[in-house]
Amino acid sequence: MRAIVGGVPVDTFTRKELAVRFKQAAMEVSEDVHVKPRLVFSMNGEGVYKYHKDKIFRSCIDKADIVHADGMSIVKAGNKFTDAVFKERVATTDLVHDIARISEEGGFSVYLLGAKPDVVERAASNLKKIYGRINIVGTHHGYFEDFSEEEEMVVNKILKAKPDIVFVGLGRPRQEAWCVRMQSRLTGVAWLKTCGGLFDFLSGDASRAPAWMINSGYEWLYRMLREPKRLFWRYLTTNIYSLYCFRFKK
Repeated sequence: MRAIVGGVPVDTFTRKELAVRFKQAAMEVSEDVHVKPRLVFSMNGEGVYKYHKDKIFRSCIDKADIVHADGMSIVKAGNKFTDAVFKERVATTDLVHDIARISEEGGFSVYLLGAKPDVVERAASNLKKIYGRINIVGTHHGYFEDFSEEEEMVVNKILKAKPDIVFVGLGRPRQEAWCVRMQSRLTGVAWLKTCGGLFDFLSGDASRAPAWMINSGYEWLYRMLREPKRLFWRYLTTNIYSLYCFRFKK
């Protein structure tokens, strides 16, 4: 079910439901390599702010096949201010492990795109250490210019690797815009899934909050306390604005 939360379209998928949907679509694409990839973007409080303030980001979100509730604020606001039922937060940092387990079972192949060269390589290596049979068919860093020869090389690498899902960690709103722009190019890929700073967590360069903070919806506070100079004003601005949107934008 899709609901409008803070003026933003968000789907009510659970992690299990979304992972199963990924597997089903991968099987469909294997039968028709000309199918365009589905776009899966995440939404949290900062995303609500960007949706209303950034026309490019809003246009991309509106083109997505699935927008899942990556932030606990979306879950709480969705349950309070809409008729939809959001059973849980679907954080990409958790979802990747569901996908990795399915890949181990022969479910589908994965490509990692984004972050610095050493970071994305360590992210892939650590996933392989945890999930020995995960099928990671390629990686590439995110430090390439859009509309460049290197970007064309990246696209060709992905097409040659034939992944079922590409995790795209290029930062907002570039990653969303890149996925929309590449949807017609990357035929045969089942999913393009944005993932923000996922590779920093998988590589070990960043740590997640304690479980009680994650479950209470305060993971953003943990991140802000670790990087106050970079995140304090960002979260102060986006959190206040998103709270306003949750209450007054339908």
